[in-house]
Amino acid sequence: MPRYALKVEYDGAPFAGWQRQADQPSVQGAIEAALARLEEGVPSIAAAGRTDAGVHATGQVAQCDMARDWDPFRLSEALNHHLKPDPVAIVACARVAEDWHARFSAVERRYTYRVIVRRAPLVHDAGQAWHVRGALDAEAMAEAARALVGRHDFTTFRASICQAASPVKTMDAVVVEPVPRANGLEIRVHLRARSFLHNQVRSIVGTLERVGAGAWPPERVGQVLAACDRAQCGPVAPPQGLYLTGVGYPEDPFAQG
Repeated sequence: MPRYALKVEYDGAPFAGWQRQADQPSVQGAIEAALARLEEGVPSIAAAGRTDAGVHATGQVAQCDMARDWDPFRLSEALNHHLKPDPVAIVACARVAEDWHARFSAVERRYTYRVIVRRAPLVHDAGQAWHVRGALDAEAMAEAARALVGRHDFTTFRASICQAASPVKTMDAVVVEPVPRANGLEIRVHLRARSFLHNQVRSIVGTLERVGAGAWPPERVGQVLAACDRAQCGPVAPPQGLYLTGVGYPEDPFAQG
């Protein structure tokens, strides 16, 4: 069966997460329903990351096996037609080798977390970012984030229900980017690693917010990391600010179109 890689963009607000649910809408379920309109007996699809309820994506990658030899462009167009009106889009599609896997072939995941700082309620960005009303010091957050780069035991930033075999991960980058806006300030936290623990990104951002708000000194982040104690973690940031922005592979399956 020909295998295809799909680059997927979605608004996570109406979904219970990526993974198919028996009684709740999911991104995987929406795509599989669209595939079923094209061919009978299409098997389940797989993705590079299982985003949680409310989490968005601009660069999720999934795979599907088809009975027909589809032109990638026509397959993406057909899927986008049948995905309406769900807030899901196939932004790229490519034929890949039969042993290529969206999850296991990946060598990098990239996430961005958006925080918007302003007193007024969010209008256009409602549900798309974490709204923080008090001032945040982006420079202090960036200083604190440096302690998280490298190979560490991230037990402090790991959800209790995490199923990963080990809490040890290598963070290749944690970058705090302040973005001035006409009405307020946006702080984007960009994170890059081969893989992440459950709730790791949101736990990190919630902890960095405590530093930005002045409740914690920057050096405390390194201390709570070294403690390997979930109780030492700051609050978990809400899901609506989190975006899966990209997945890296030894060879980019979408490089040729």
